[in-house]
Amino acid sequence: MSVFAINQLVSLEEGIRKMTGLPASILGLFDRGLIKEGFKADLVIFDPKTIKDTATYENARQYPEGIDHVMVNGEIIVKNGQHLGILNGHILKYRKTS
Repeated sequence: MSVFAINQLVSLEEGIRKMTGLPASILGLFDRGLIKEGFKADLVIFDPKTIKDTATYENARQYPEGIDHVMVNGEIIVKNGQHLGILNGHILKYRKTS
């Protein structure tokens, strides 16, 4: 994300929209993708100045740097950069849109 923002290919806000609200809408996940009353609370709190993807092709399962807190379905699963061992997510199935 930060590479695109740094290189001014997209704004930070547009990048976030393209990773959240837009795919949720395309996949028919009408209770996700926006911060809105009644929606599932899936949130990532990060510092745009320090966020960094640390994964490589050789070692893809690396946590990124700069993500302070993550909330999935309203429950905090990453706090102060540390995963709490909580697996609160579940598989979401595609819902065909009209």
